[in-house]
Amino acid sequence: MPPESAPAGTVTFLFTDIEGSTKLWESHPESMRVSLARHDALMREAIRNANGTVFKTIGDAFCASFATAPEGLAAALSAQLVLINEPWPEETPIKVRMALHTGAVESRDNDYFGPPVNRVARLLSAAHGGQSLLSQATFELVRDSLPSGVGLKDLGSFQLKDLARPEQVYQLSHPDLRADFPPLRSLSSHPNNLPLQLTSFIGRETEIDRIKALLDTSRLVTLTGAGGSGKTRLGIQIAADLLESFSDGVWLVELASIPDAESLVRTLANVLNLAEVPETNLTAAIAIHIGNRTQLLILDNCEHLVEPSAIVADTLLKSCPNLRILVTSREALGIPGESAYRVPPLALPDRRAAHSSASLTQFAAVRLFIDRAVLAEPRFTVTNENAPAVASVCCQLDGIPLAIELAAARVRSMPIEQIEARLDQRFLLLTGGSRIALPRQQTLRALIDWSYDLLEAREKAVLQRLSVFAGGFDLEACEFVCADDQMEGWEVSELVFSLADKSLVVVHESPRGHRYSLLESIREYARDRLTTSGNQGQYFERHTEYFVALAAAAMPGLRGSSQKEWLQKLDPDNDNFLAVLHRALDTPHGLALTGCLWWYWYFRGRLTEGRAWLTAALTHNPDADPELRARSLNGAGVLAEYQGDFDSALELLNESAEISRSLGDRWALAMALNNVGNVYASKTDFETASTFWGEAHTIFRDLDAEGVLTDLGGLGASFDNLGNVASISGRIDEARDYYQQGLEVRRKAGNLALAAYSLVNLGTLEVQAGNREAALDHYVNGLESSLEFQDNFAVSYFLFGFAALAEAIVATTLLGQCEALREDLGIPLGKLESETQDEILARARDHLTEEEVDALWEKGRAMSVEEAVQLALQVR
Repeated sequence: MPPESAPAGTVTFLFTDIEGSTKLWESHPESMRVSLARHDALMREAIRNANGTVFKTIGDAFCASFATAPEGLAAALSAQLVLINEPWPEETPIKVRMALHTGAVESRDNDYFGPPVNRVARLLSAAHGGQSLLSQATFELVRDSLPSGVGLKDLGSFQLKDLARPEQVYQLSHPDLRADFPPLRSLSSHPNNLPLQLTSFIGRETEIDRIKALLDTSRLVTLTGAGGSGKTRLGIQIAADLLESFSDGVWLVELASIPDAESLVRTLANVLNLAEVPETNLTAAIAIHIGNRTQLLILDNCEHLVEPSAIVADTLLKSCPNLRILVTSREALGIPGESAYRVPPLALPDRRAAHSSASLTQFAAVRLFIDRAVLAEPRFTVTNENAPAVASVCCQLDGIPLAIELAAARVRSMPIEQIEARLDQRFLLLTGGSRIALPRQQTLRALIDWSYDLLEAREKAVLQRLSVFAGGFDLEACEFVCADDQMEGWEVSELVFSLADKSLVVVHESPRGHRYSLLESIREYARDRLTTSGNQGQYFERHTEYFVALAAAAMPGLRGSSQKEWLQKLDPDNDNFLAVLHRALDTPHGLALTGCLWWYWYFRGRLTEGRAWLTAALTHNPDADPELRARSLNGAGVLAEYQGDFDSALELLNESAEISRSLGDRWALAMALNNVGNVYASKTDFETASTFWGEAHTIFRDLDAEGVLTDLGGLGASFDNLGNVASISGRIDEARDYYQQGLEVRRKAGNLALAAYSLVNLGTLEVQAGNREAALDHYVNGLESSLEFQDNFAVSYFLFGFAALAEAIVATTLLGQCEALREDLGIPLGKLESETQDEILARARDHLTEEEVDALWEKGRAMSVEEAVQLALQVR
């Protein structure tokens, strides 16, 4: 938020900027540089002397806040007086316009948010250089305490560019200030037919800047987006902001209720007050009428008239050189020279993060919900208790403004927690929009019906089938899942592209290629349509089939040279995997999927989640294919061992080994035996562990000698485990040789994530041998690899190793971070590690008090992984 000394709550704002500064910079950059520095110094001094706070500067613009309106007025008066008396260079005369407004706002992150901030910015845009304007709110607070010689001239009521209620505007007057100015730059001073708005405009600052930039370089800009995404409101606001740029007017042409091309042209002529001439082409007449005029046309809601809109726009742009056209439509017009801008949803909070009432207001979607909820129920407030529900509602509605407004209207009849709970029936809940809105904007279902009804039959079919995906999909997946006897995969892709053009499919660009998704409301609507069609079963089955096959293909890759690529490929489809598990957990598909995914869960540190799915799948499938059960039993046992549940781990792994032995699957048997040994090692029973490790190693070596060992991961692990036996027995050279062989095997297999664990072992061995530099080299190399694979379990091992070599302060801090990482992963310290940690802390307490140890420990726990890594790398 703004500095602690800055006012909060109800604040008076002073916004200023230099008139014509862009032209001054272009023509006299050196002189302007000097003048701007002097301007900044004078402004800061005037604001500081009036107890104000400068909370933002943008170029030559100042944004200042004051606890009282008289202080803001004093700053404006003082600044204008010193500015007009300053001997500016002749080529760069500085004329500053100013605006004062007072209102209640939210403050955070060194800034203020709320309608008053937007209002003062609009008031400033109406002023001229040397002129200071006050709103009615500020006028009421200063009128009875004006300084000597100061007056406030009532300029009248004006419609500002925020399109909200008219504002009574006052001009600061003083004998030494200029008194006569041209008319204010308001809506009423420029020809236009822009409608007044009954509600405030929320957010979209970035979008407005980008679209204005597009209009600078392109004469046709089309705003596309899903129904209810706020295209119309955004387009009208941009048009209001650009009034001064179009001397011959800004004209809104509303086409939502227009049925055909002929009516479109007639509506446009009516907006321009052009009478029809018999036997004359009306489009040509409009072009002649516009001629060389500098105008902006807004063609609003063109999606049902795309082709005639394109023809009219193309004709007018070719005939009228100073015309610009802003279009809103669910798909672009598709003509030369068009710049399409997809209007994104409003900014949303992270659904997984904890939120307070203060943290939520930084998100435009939440600010819109609050604003409209208060209109519906003035007593509505966001509290720390209901903040999670507010965040959830906005996220479930995908940040779509119309959907959020419909939900906000419901607070008059039910608490926000009930609204959140009922969003699974959103099409019944989100009704009752404004009675003066278009029918399709009065309910969420009607809104989507409008878009759906404009689709061709094949587009409707693909949209329905895409609803079986959760979270998103790529082209390969949708081609497999959505194709049938009448529609090939390549045709599915073409229809997905068409649906994206019509704003019903969202496109996500990334370095790894495009992915696609449906907004949640669109997905539920399409799912309802699919269910009604009676075809949902076959597409859910194809969805299941595809993702089980994807996980099976990934399993060997996760243990081989393409490990990183497979992790990155699986990450985006997490929701699809979970959807299959929820749907097919009690079938062999569910068991097969868990048996393939456990390596993924392991590498991503999601041990608790993975173990829960494995346990459930095994419970639901007691008589499934033995090979599938053995694989899932092995995975469940490994995850149980890492979480310290040794009894369960032994039970699961022994059953896996027994099944694999009966099937004659030597590789699976060796894997299970190796993991049984790991459990005994964790219990510090190294004699028993070495027995199992030895048998596993023999099998792996035999398979390798026979040339049938295609997965070298197990062999590498068995070398490491033999190294553990030698290390425990104090045979350092033998242990080093085993660990080195394990590292080489894992690197040969391309399994760099698991190779990092060999480096953990080598580093720990060198610490044991007193070879500090060798240990650090291994830790540095392994840490780099583990960070690349986002393996926080391995990272915790390396930080632990660095702690063993660090001085007291760093060591204690790193141990705190290790504990936090292991808590997140659900992995407790083993017995040997606990003993080593006690030794490190004992050494630290020789140099630190108990209070210092506790403080450093908590500091480490609160660190990010990146901060802890930087600290560890300082150990030398």
